[in-house]
Amino acid sequence: MKSILRRVLGHKNFALVLILVAIIVFFQVISGATYLTKVNIRNILNHTAVVALLSIGAGFLIISGYIDLSAGYVGTLCGMLVADLIVNRGVPWYLAFLITLVLAMIVGVINATLVHKLGFQAFIATIAMGSVCEGLSYAISAGRTITIKNAAFNSIGTSRILNIVPSSVIFAVVALIVYGLILSKTKFGRKMFIIGGNPQAARLTGLNPVKISYILFVNNAALSCIAGCLVASRIKGGSIAGITSQNFAGITAAILGGISFSGGTGSVTGITIGLLIISSFNNGLTVMRVESQWSQVASGALLVIALVVDYFLSAKPKLKRRKAPKAGVLKV
Repeated sequence: MKSILRRVLGHKNFALVLILVAIIVFFQVISGATYLTKVNIRNILNHTAVVALLSIGAGFLIISGYIDLSAGYVGTLCGMLVADLIVNRGVPWYLAFLITLVLAMIVGVINATLVHKLGFQAFIATIAMGSVCEGLSYAISAGRTITIKNAAFNSIGTSRILNIVPSSVIFAVVALIVYGLILSKTKFGRKMFIIGGNPQAARLTGLNPVKISYILFVNNAALSCIAGCLVASRIKGGSIAGITSQNFAGITAAILGGISFSGGTGSVTGITIGLLIISSFNNGLTVMRVESQWSQVASGALLVIALVVDYFLSAKPKLKRRKAPKAGVLKV
């Protein structure tokens, strides 16, 4: 029993849960017990549903040793495009969504091609594509919101299961479970860990890191598209703001959840806890009516803290290996 308790208390996820509880208690006290209301909990869950999709895509890429900084811009473009197709082109909502999804997947292919065929660094290639997507969003909308009056499409983001749980939250939970199983129970998940931990060893064992990377870039773009369309459905329109402000939220949640930038480590359970931490934190700032610029500063600081923690956790095993004495060497 003591050994089990020691493992639980020493597990990083346990520390994350403590941080989450501390954030909730802090904002509940400082807000005068207005934080944990039914409406606000629903707001937290709605925000979590969108960031969940972004963090899954970002997390899987980071585990494999890559990063995509275009996700928020891709999602915003997709939300704008689906609105334009439904409202201005008269395309049925389900066909508009499929067209938009295909476009997003093409963006994912382009990102992977820039990285693997042209040799660009992933962060440079994806920032460039993000800029392209942002420009296209403005071109489609002329900087204005496109209001969607299609009841069927709008119900996707606004309906509630049993009149309590938002449907988008159910969708996010299903996605977390499915991707969690993929990561922990399938050969593809094991390949991701091997590639992220040691790409050269992965090639020697017969794996194809480039093929898997293409799949993950396309997957990230597709999840970003779904997130953007969910937001468009919820707000009943394509907005130029879209999910651009959430561009780093998915990465922050993934890093907070224990996925290392050095690759090869991470879990969907950690991602889920990281999601709840960042959503609870951002919502608490909103409840406290913190001005948007300071809220942005606080969110950025949270990402910096996550990166610093990741750095020291990644550096610790390297330092241990350096200090370890070499076997078979005797000093005379």
